[in-house]
Amino acid sequence: MTVTPPRTPRTDGPVPVPPARSVTRPGETAEEAAEAAEATTPAADATATAATASTATGAETAVGTGAGTRTRAGADGGGLPSPGADGGKLPAAGADDGELPAAGADGGELPPPSRGFLAKATLVTAVLSVAGSLLGLVRDQALARLFGAGSDTDAFLVAWTVPEFAATLLIEDGLAFALIPAFSMALARRARGVPGDPVRALVAGTLPRLSLAFVAVGALFIGLAPQLVDVLAPGLPDPALAVDCTRLTATCVVSFGLAGYCSAALRAHRRYAAPAAIYVAYNTGIITGMFVLGGHWGVRSAAAGVAVGGLLMVVVQLPSLLRELRKRTVNEAVAGQEEARPLDTLLLATVLLFALCRQSQVLIERFLASQLPAGAISHLNYAQKVAQMPMILSVMVCTVTFPVVARALAEGDTERARSRVERDLALAACVVLLGTAAVVACAPQIVEVLFQRGAFTARDTAATAGVMRVYALGLLGQTLVGVLVRSYFSAGRGSWYPVGAMAAGIVVTSWIGALSVGAWGVYGIAAANATGITVTALVLLAGMGPRSVPVGIRDVLLELSRPVRAALVATLAGSFAAGRFADPAAALAAGGLTVTVTFLLLGRALGSQGVVSALRSVRSVTRRLSHGRS
Repeated sequence: MTVTPPRTPRTDGPVPVPPARSVTRPGETAEEAAEAAEATTPAADATATAATASTATGAETAVGTGAGTRTRAGADGGGLPSPGADGGKLPAAGADDGELPAAGADGGELPPPSRGFLAKATLVTAVLSVAGSLLGLVRDQALARLFGAGSDTDAFLVAWTVPEFAATLLIEDGLAFALIPAFSMALARRARGVPGDPVRALVAGTLPRLSLAFVAVGALFIGLAPQLVDVLAPGLPDPALAVDCTRLTATCVVSFGLAGYCSAALRAHRRYAAPAAIYVAYNTGIITGMFVLGGHWGVRSAAAGVAVGGLLMVVVQLPSLLRELRKRTVNEAVAGQEEARPLDTLLLATVLLFALCRQSQVLIERFLASQLPAGAISHLNYAQKVAQMPMILSVMVCTVTFPVVARALAEGDTERARSRVERDLALAACVVLLGTAAVVACAPQIVEVLFQRGAFTARDTAATAGVMRVYALGLLGQTLVGVLVRSYFSAGRGSWYPVGAMAAGIVVTSWIGALSVGAWGVYGIAAANATGITVTALVLLAGMGPRSVPVGIRDVLLELSRPVRAALVATLAGSFAAGRFADPAAALAAGGLTVTVTFLLLGRALGSQGVVSALRSVRSVTRRLSHGRS
């Protein structure tokens, strides 16, 4: 029998932590009951005073998982919420896209995120990110339809290197790794009652300097566009067209920088809708530019669309960020403004160098492919864009949970961070391996359905599909790098180890690519990419421990082996099913369905945590809907 703790906590001593729910409900397995117990957040704790809650939050609660594992209260988003600075009640989940409201005008602070909150945030991020990815496919389809896969498209794709680098450095990997931990630390300091407003102090100390740097680098790229094209693609047939496109796309250095700053700040405040919508706005700008200006400007219209899309990325986020920054706290009103705080130089240098090394894989590909026949760069681009979609979906969960890990480390809760990272690895690996199996099994059908129309011929389809299959071999490595590197930078400290790991992968990519491009062409380039990023992932995993969030390396490798085996069998089954149909759409549907069913059944049979967790979540949602609960 479970003893219910008193509703009103004592005020003359520490409040005991309520035990996790240990009763298994009818129709619920013991494993589901343990997960529900871990995610429980007692409502009575919302009325505790700041002093008592501070004592209770640090306590550890045994979770009845059957493995004897002990986790801190609040591990993986459960446990005790932290009260606001005024000791009042915590805000409930708001109606703004399913997100919890940020610290309010009374100085209240957010509780640790519950499993339900993370699920809602992931759903919002997934829907908008998938919408952005689909628009990205429409963008690539429009590019293929209007301009084919020849010298004009190659010229634009050389200029496309600038926004690709800018997105990695300023939005996805580089700047986010520095800013999200910094904002998380500022929010944690605000919750501890530090005088002034640490969040506004961080903005005052970082945004003006970073904005000047963005403008300076953008102007430098515009001025040195001819030299940049010569370095990126020395064998390009029409360098003048590539120079014009590069000058247009170089404007994204400023817009992407500001968009990345807004995204990091909003995610740290648990605002996910606006940051997830940026690629919807971005691709809308590019598609509109191609169709409106394509008849007069040719492929330059796509470059102009990049410039417009970058501005739209800032516009969709600015209102949400301004609302957060306008909120006043009790400490700010009483003690005045805190001194402006700049970013740590070592942290900023290491995250940017890591992102630069990672994106330099594209430079190596373009450099080697520029010496091949016309269209090689285009085939690599289309293949990579489609093949990487599973990786984008798999890393999506880390986009939501990275601020959670950073906040846990800022509060000294290493156990909660470790639990979250291990769960992320299991789930992300399952998602990307399912996508990898589908890509390898149905590559020709995918490319034919998506691109084979207009100037994109059957020959282009065959070449792109072959390259896409080779690229897919590196998707697990891409995903592991995306998950693991967040662990190294989530504490807000600079680390040279990820830079070294990425540099080792780049050396492998360059060496294999240079040796194989003559004999294997674009296939050798794709194989070099897959091998290099896999080496980086293994080096990062080997270094987990004192340098990052300490996870069990042996346990992680054992867990990863299960979905890998399921993916191998699913690929063979899906390829066989797709080959039974002549119509590409029917073949794609049959192959995709076969891959999905085979992977899920085998993953469940092998005990893959990611598959089991995903299926359990689907059952939970279905059960709630059937009982009329939201």
